[in-house]
Amino acid sequence: MRQPFNISNARQLVIPRIPLGVLMLVPAILVLLVVVFSAFYTVDPEEVGVVLRLGKYHVTAQPGLHFKLPLGIDRVTYVPILRQEKEEFGFRTHETGVRTEYVDPGEKPELLLESLMVTGDLNSAMVEWIVQYRIKEPRDFLFNVMDPVETLRYVSESVMREVVGDHTVDEVLTVGRTQIATMVEQKLQQVVNEYKVGIQIERVVLQDVNPPDPVKASFNDVNQAQQERERMINEARSEYNKVVPRAKGEAEQTISEAEGYAIRRVNEAEGDATRFNAILAEYLKAPDVTRRRLYLETMGEVIPRLGHKYIIDENSRGVLPLMQLEPPAKEAAK
Repeated sequence: MRQPFNISNARQLVIPRIPLGVLMLVPAILVLLVVVFSAFYTVDPEEVGVVLRLGKYHVTAQPGLHFKLPLGIDRVTYVPILRQEKEEFGFRTHETGVRTEYVDPGEKPELLLESLMVTGDLNSAMVEWIVQYRIKEPRDFLFNVMDPVETLRYVSESVMREVVGDHTVDEVLTVGRTQIATMVEQKLQQVVNEYKVGIQIERVVLQDVNPPDPVKASFNDVNQAQQERERMINEARSEYNKVVPRAKGEAEQTISEAEGYAIRRVNEAEGDATRFNAILAEYLKAPDVTRRRLYLETMGEVIPRLGHKYIIDENSRGVLPLMQLEPPAKEAAK
């Protein structure tokens, strides 16, 4: 049976003594472990390490295992230079996936203020856009501006409002979106370079552009009217393209026929005049012969057109054909 604990039993306990040197060695070992583990660091493949020595820039380390001075003398800040980052304006993504969910603007009124802009023709438009960027200069990104990402947001919003203010509402909502995105990208990169933020703008995308909700119905009516106008104009042009070329073709055909007729009549008249002059020249040389020849040629053309022809002696008592003037071939055919 176990005896209960009492003071007499306590006196019999023996506490081992640890040498003082061993006790002093334990902190030294712990300090050594801390020094060893804090003297090495690893940089991932998609980033670089910016090393600060006593708070001042020292070197930029490339991916891999590196050594640094321990105990806080060297501090490393990891900067992802190969990763494409993005900033959203006028909306926020709540959860990405097969079906992306966005934050309700009613929960964050600042989103409406961020996207509401005035166009060049003094109309309002709700502009949502994305700025995709990459960190190009890690040292500039960390030290030249206190908050480079926030600075990028301010500059992007300012540039977008400037460019949208130079275009009409129709251009912003329809045909000019690509041009606006390109202009914003160029101007944004120019301002970022002037500030030396160390950011490379990869792309600016207009996510969605709509008229404000209070005027959306009226704007849709205007769009429908414009589409109807364009449809009627296109139909009129189609009809024009059918009728006008046909009329032009008929006119050209009539003109060509008239010109051909005029040329034919002129040529016939010139031929008749030339033939008459030739006959006149022959007539002046031998009037009797030429007159007889003309008479015979004319009779040769006229008599065959008269049909059956009979020559009768006026003193004859009976009617007898004396000469058959029909061509033999024609008589045989009859």
